[in-house]
Amino acid sequence: MKKKRRKNKKSVGKKILIALLLVIIALLGVYLFNIKKENNKEDKKKVKTTVKKEEQVKIVDLNSDERPYAVMINNNKAVWNYQAGLQDAYITYEIIVEGGITRMMAVFKNVTTSRIASVRSSRHYFLDYALENDAIYAHIGWSPKAKSDISSLNIAAINADNSSNTFIWDNNLKKISKEHRAYTSIEALKKAAKNKEYRTTSNKSLLLKYQAKSIDLSKYQNSLVANTVRIPYSNSHVTSYSYDSENKVYKRYQNNLEHKDYVTGKQYTAKNIITYKVRNYTLNDGSNKGRQDIENIGSGEGYFISEGYAIPITWSKESRSSKTIYKVKETGKELVVNDGNTFIQIEPSNMNLTIE
Repeated sequence: MKKKRRKNKKSVGKKILIALLLVIIALLGVYLFNIKKENNKEDKKKVKTTVKKEEQVKIVDLNSDERPYAVMINNNKAVWNYQAGLQDAYITYEIIVEGGITRMMAVFKNVTTSRIASVRSSRHYFLDYALENDAIYAHIGWSPKAKSDISSLNIAAINADNSSNTFIWDNNLKKISKEHRAYTSIEALKKAAKNKEYRTTSNKSLLLKYQAKSIDLSKYQNSLVANTVRIPYSNSHVTSYSYDSENKVYKRYQNNLEHKDYVTGKQYTAKNIITYKVRNYTLNDGSNKGRQDIENIGSGEGYFISEGYAIPITWSKESRSSKTIYKVKETGKELVVNDGNTFIQIEPSNMNLTIE
């Protein structure tokens, strides 16, 4: 009987030991599983963070409420070697003015550009594009209609007459006349806006929608190969672009000359080009200087050009202050552009655009 009891005790002891070992193994398994689970969570977080950073749009800070600054840029041939700061603009408009030349308006946001040149006078239709970007508008002087419209449209304007410290005339540029020598900076514009008590934040959405991931325009049925783009404004002024496939940007030219920055010496480039035509005609403003007006309220067709291809688009603008709405003609959906700067080329309707 004693032997049997001993055997039973040994058997029970073994069972208890095995049970304890199983419990320990189970607990250890749960512990290791939880550690692995937490590590997987951390890995997923890291992956999500990395993807988020990669997909972040770089041309502007989409979370910033900083109000943009729109600066009138002189494009007389005399200043082509002295223009500066345009590469920092996220949008640049080019439109015909008197004498067959063009003038540009460069729009800046979230940058600290120290030299923007050369700054010249306002033309009234550029105000429409300052308004659609909710921008503070910088210029030196004006045409008669621009002067009256700045007042009637309540434009937040910074002019040399009311903010002389904002603009500097570079007397080292003795090869060109004084009216071509003026420049400004983002810092100076911000100081002027503060002194004039202008609103410096904006709750308006950006004019264009951007996508960080490269947009393949070749998939559209009506897409065109766009290695070169030629946009005549008059018999004396042609803007053109040549596609740089290595860097996926368009190099900019004026009358077949490389359009370069005075400070950096680098040729200007565009990631995106939007081009369309509007009718222009000579405005009777009493000054007999041949100043122009354009029919930019309405709708029409044009092209969006980026990364070697062009697709047909439509544009519509309901009023001077409303945004121009761009849509892909094939789908009818609002245009989305690649992450980068955009030149908006508003060409005279009697000129012939070439895309090859």
